[in-house]
Amino acid sequence: MNRRLPWLLLPAAALAADIASKAWILGLLAQRGTQVVIPGFFSLTLGYNPGAIFGTLGGAPPRVRTAIFVVAGIAAVLYFGWEFLRESTPTLQRVALGLVLGGALGNGLDRFRHGAVVDFLDFEFWGWHYWTFNLADSFIVCGGVLLGITLLRAALRAKAGNPQE
Repeated sequence: MNRRLPWLLLPAAALAADIASKAWILGLLAQRGTQVVIPGFFSLTLGYNPGAIFGTLGGAPPRVRTAIFVVAGIAAVLYFGWEFLRESTPTLQRVALGLVLGGALGNGLDRFRHGAVVDFLDFEFWGWHYWTFNLADSFIVCGGVLLGITLLRAALRAKAGNPQE
């Protein structure tokens, strides 16, 4: 277990970066709401998402949302945390899990503090407006993609008869 303890710095760093970015954005945009960075492409736009990904469950009663997010959040942190700390977890998979954990903790903390997730990264591509998101969301998505790649690679190696490669 002692060799795995330094790995806790990864989700802690992701969580710290998320907390710091949200504190900065809340101070910057508390009064004006939006700051255009690159016209027609990127803005900092303060928003609060009471729901899940893409606003899912945003219209559900607050008690229902809270119950779902508490149960799902605890289950996710326990499962991903267990996988993250297992001795046999490969390094790249541990990085992926650390990013997911840090992001999940950041958004969970927002739900506890604000009753919603603080979003602020706002992109537009050739007239298509993407959903506003935050660093925690980025960590979760990047970690999830990386986790999928590591699991796919492991499955392909096992199928080829090289599970330890």
